[in-house]
Amino acid sequence: MTEQTPNTAANDVEQLIRDQIKDNKVILYMKGTPQFPQCGFSAKSIEVLTQIGRPFAFVNILENPEIRATLPKIANWPTFPQLWIDGELMGGSDIILQMYQSGELKPLVEANSPAA
Repeated sequence: MTEQTPNTAANDVEQLIRDQIKDNKVILYMKGTPQFPQCGFSAKSIEVLTQIGRPFAFVNILENPEIRATLPKIANWPTFPQLWIDGELMGGSDIILQMYQSGELKPLVEANSPAA
Protein backbone atom coordinates (compact mmCIF):
# COMPACT_ATOMS: atom_id res chain seq x y z
CA MET A 1 0.00 0.00 0.00
CA THR A 2 1.44 3.38 -0.99
CA GLU A 3 0.72 6.54 0.88
CA GLN A 4 -0.99 9.21 -1.20
CA THR A 5 0.19 12.71 -0.57
CA PRO A 6 -2.57 15.32 -0.69
CA ASN A 7 -1.12 16.84 -3.87
CA THR A 8 -0.95 13.59 -5.84
CA ALA A 9 -4.23 14.17 -7.67
CA ALA A 10 -3.37 17.80 -8.42
CA ASN A 11 0.09 16.76 -9.61
CA ASP A 12 -1.47 14.12 -11.87
CA VAL A 13 -3.83 16.68 -13.44
CA GLU A 14 -0.99 19.15 -13.88
CA GLN A 15 1.11 16.44 -15.58
CA LEU A 16 -1.82 15.50 -17.82
CA ILE A 17 -2.18 19.12 -18.93
CA ARG A 18 1.57 19.48 -19.53
CA ASP A 19 1.51 16.25 -21.58
CA GLN A 20 -1.48 17.46 -23.63
CA ILE A 21 0.29 20.74 -24.40
CA LYS A 22 3.54 18.92 -25.26
CA ASP A 23 1.86 16.22 -27.39
CA ASN A 24 -0.42 18.57 -29.36
CA LYS A 25 1.32 21.43 -31.16
CA VAL A 26 -2.03 23.27 -31.54
CA ILE A 27 -4.53 22.73 -28.73
CA LEU A 28 -7.58 24.71 -27.66
CA TYR A 29 -8.97 24.39 -24.14
CA MET A 30 -12.61 25.39 -24.61
CA LYS A 31 -16.14 25.16 -23.32
CA GLY A 32 -17.87 22.52 -25.42
CA THR A 33 -16.62 20.95 -28.64
CA PRO A 34 -15.82 22.39 -32.07
CA GLN A 35 -19.18 21.01 -33.28
CA PHE A 36 -21.08 22.35 -30.25
CA PRO A 37 -19.26 25.24 -28.55
CA GLN A 38 -20.88 26.08 -25.21
CA CYS A 39 -19.96 29.77 -25.08
CA GLY A 40 -19.60 32.62 -27.55
CA PHE A 41 -15.87 33.04 -26.92
CA SER A 42 -15.19 29.38 -27.65
CA ALA A 43 -17.40 29.61 -30.76
CA LYS A 44 -15.43 32.64 -32.00
CA SER A 45 -12.14 30.82 -31.45
CA ILE A 46 -13.36 27.74 -33.32
CA GLU A 47 -14.51 29.95 -36.20
CA VAL A 48 -11.02 31.45 -36.50
CA LEU A 49 -9.24 28.09 -36.32
CA THR A 50 -11.67 26.60 -38.84
CA GLN A 51 -10.89 29.46 -41.25
CA ILE A 52 -7.19 28.55 -41.04
CA GLY A 53 -8.16 25.01 -42.03
CA ARG A 54 -5.55 22.97 -40.18
CA PRO A 55 -6.22 20.19 -37.67
CA PHE A 56 -6.01 21.04 -33.98
CA ALA A 57 -6.65 19.27 -30.71
CA PHE A 58 -9.20 20.45 -28.18
CA VAL A 59 -10.21 19.74 -24.61
CA ASN A 60 -13.76 20.32 -23.43
CA ILE A 61 -13.17 21.79 -19.97
CA LEU A 62 -16.86 21.39 -19.10
CA GLU A 63 -16.31 17.61 -19.12
CA ASN A 64 -12.98 17.95 -17.30
CA PRO A 65 -13.51 19.97 -14.10
CA GLU A 66 -10.02 19.11 -12.81
CA ILE A 67 -8.43 20.57 -15.93
CA ARG A 68 -10.76 23.56 -15.76
CA ALA A 69 -9.60 24.24 -12.19
CA THR A 70 -5.89 23.53 -12.71
CA LEU A 71 -5.05 25.05 -16.11
CA PRO A 72 -5.55 28.70 -15.08
CA LYS A 73 -2.95 28.19 -12.35
CA ILE A 74 -0.43 26.68 -14.77
CA ALA A 75 -1.12 29.23 -17.50
CA ASN A 76 -1.51 32.23 -15.21
CA TRP A 77 -4.54 32.98 -17.40
CA PRO A 78 -7.95 32.90 -15.69
CA THR A 79 -10.38 32.47 -18.59
CA PHE A 80 -11.30 30.08 -21.37
CA PRO A 81 -10.82 29.39 -24.19
CA GLN A 82 -7.05 29.12 -24.14
CA LEU A 83 -5.11 28.49 -27.33
CA TRP A 84 -1.68 26.89 -26.99
CA ILE A 85 0.70 26.64 -29.95
CA ASP A 86 3.99 24.76 -29.68
CA GLY A 87 3.85 24.76 -25.89
CA GLU A 88 3.14 28.49 -25.58
CA LEU A 89 -0.10 30.12 -24.48
CA MET A 90 -1.29 32.47 -27.20
CA GLY A 91 -4.24 33.75 -25.19
CA GLY A 92 -8.00 33.81 -25.17
CA SER A 93 -10.69 34.63 -27.69
CA ASP A 94 -9.91 38.34 -28.15
CA ILE A 95 -6.19 37.73 -28.63
CA ILE A 96 -6.86 34.82 -31.01
CA LEU A 97 -9.11 37.08 -33.10
CA GLN A 98 -6.59 39.95 -33.07
CA MET A 99 -3.76 37.63 -34.09
CA TYR A 100 -5.90 36.22 -36.89
CA GLN A 101 -6.90 39.66 -38.17
CA SER A 102 -3.29 40.90 -38.09
CA GLY A 103 -2.13 37.85 -40.06
CA GLU A 104 0.01 36.57 -37.18
CA LEU A 105 -1.99 33.46 -36.26
CA LYS A 106 -2.29 31.63 -39.58
CA PRO A 107 1.45 31.07 -40.19
CA LEU A 108 1.91 29.98 -36.56
CA VAL A 109 -0.86 27.38 -36.83
CA GLU A 110 0.33 26.24 -40.28
CA ALA A 111 3.90 25.82 -39.03
CA ASN A 112 2.71 23.64 -36.14
CA SER A 113 -0.13 21.69 -37.74
CA PRO A 114 0.30 19.50 -40.82
CA ALA A 115 -2.07 19.98 -43.72
CA ALA A 116 -5.17 17.83 -43.40
